[in-house]
Amino acid sequence: MLDKKLLSILVCPVSKAPLEFVPEKNELQCRVSGLAYPVRDDIPVMLESEARQLAPEEIEALD
Repeated sequence: MLDKKLLSILVCPVSKAPLEFVPEKNELQCRVSGLAYPVRDDIPVMLESEARQLAPEEIEALD
């Protein structure tokens, strides 16, 4: 599990919008950019090249 303090300061490197941690997928998701960043060994990988594109229904689920 990611530290709540860390989550409060992390933003999407593309849109600079807040991220939401989705524990079931072990990733940080951004509704603005539509990207999901993986978390590996409790370390967020905040590289656009490592992110995956969210499906439209995943973005709607963040609302």
